[in-house]
Amino acid sequence: MSVRISPFQQVAVIGAGTMGRGIAMSLANAGLTVRWLDKDPQVLRDALQAVTETYAHGVGQGRFDQAEADARRARIEGVADYPALHDVDLAIEAVYENLPLKQQIFRELDVQLQPSAVLASNTSALDIDALAAVTARPRQVLGLHFFSPAHIMKLLEIVRGAQTDEAVLDAARAFGERLGKVSVVAGNCDGFIGNRMLHPYVREARRLLLEGALPRQVDQALQGFGFAMGPFRMYDVVGIDLEWRARELAGQGQDAPEVQVDNRLCERGRFGQKSRAGYYRYAEGSRQAEPDPEVEALVQAESERLGYARRTIDAEEILERCLLALVNEGAKILEEGIAASSADIDLVYLNGYGFPADKGGPMAWADGVGLARIRDRLHALAARLGGHWRPAALIERLADLERGFADFHRDADA
Repeated sequence: MSVRISPFQQVAVIGAGTMGRGIAMSLANAGLTVRWLDKDPQVLRDALQAVTETYAHGVGQGRFDQAEADARRARIEGVADYPALHDVDLAIEAVYENLPLKQQIFRELDVQLQPSAVLASNTSALDIDALAAVTARPRQVLGLHFFSPAHIMKLLEIVRGAQTDEAVLDAARAFGERLGKVSVVAGNCDGFIGNRMLHPYVREARRLLLEGALPRQVDQALQGFGFAMGPFRMYDVVGIDLEWRARELAGQGQDAPEVQVDNRLCERGRFGQKSRAGYYRYAEGSRQAEPDPEVEALVQAESERLGYARRTIDAEEILERCLLALVNEGAKILEEGIAASSADIDLVYLNGYGFPADKGGPMAWADGVGLARIRDRLHALAARLGGHWRPAALIERLADLERGFADFHRDADA
């Protein structure tokens, strides 16, 4: 029997960091009322002030008038405790990526919120089922992965847990539409669709640095293909330190060769644009990425320390390795049913990761190249660089059938 879910009107946001701010504004902009909670009252006060300033900037830019700014701001109310959230329809947890902390919040929400309320996490990678398991309402738990800045970025990954009810997913789709988002339903796995594919893509970019490339070369090759920005510019925007701190917190991954350049940058306080230095340097008040000889020397020193014999790497190799890493992981996601279709994967990459619109997305691009050719290039990379390049089983099968990802329908082809 399906649960009964009303359209979301009152929404709680837990966490007043960068993501919480963007989510609160996204909700208020769509006419929803927001109750906003953070464990630190000062952080919440600062966040409310930042929202007021953002709306004032919007008025100054002519995006909307003062009356509209006041109406949006009035929909957001800071609250002091969980009982103040009791009658909301939906609660969105938006704290940093720490599973025990998120589970603690879900336990509290489960106790304090009305029985019909839906509980969502903004996690970008963590296990939705592990959050649902600490509640008495697992059918009403899902992921709502907003992309930063949440009040601007169009993509919303709706993450289905093992027990998430179809009525909850329907309500989430309607919610995304009301927010003006491009919503894609994803299955529950590490990283879902977008970040799961991002991991091998950036791992390859980092390996290319160790083998002989420089950050500007990798970024220029991918931007020349049409990406909004290359992986190293992207990390400067997002913050290099986020993954560095996450590895420290998890107590694993910090020794991998691929992250040693990141580690050295973070040890020097080079966190990206916010510190005016990351993979690139930035003038005061500027977002213009300038290549930095200090970083290029650091890259060379790290690769030599790790025993790599540096060589010349051209743009063609950079593109092949980064793009095929994306496509191969996308094929696994499609075959596993994490994505319902290759078109959904493409929507994620077009709207959340800056993939060039004229290429149609990574899976459409691969179909255009031809999966037989993709398969052959993956086999060549596997022979040269190792078994992790072995083509996904779905690529082998579709190539043999002379079909593309767009032809694959899991229920029919499984």
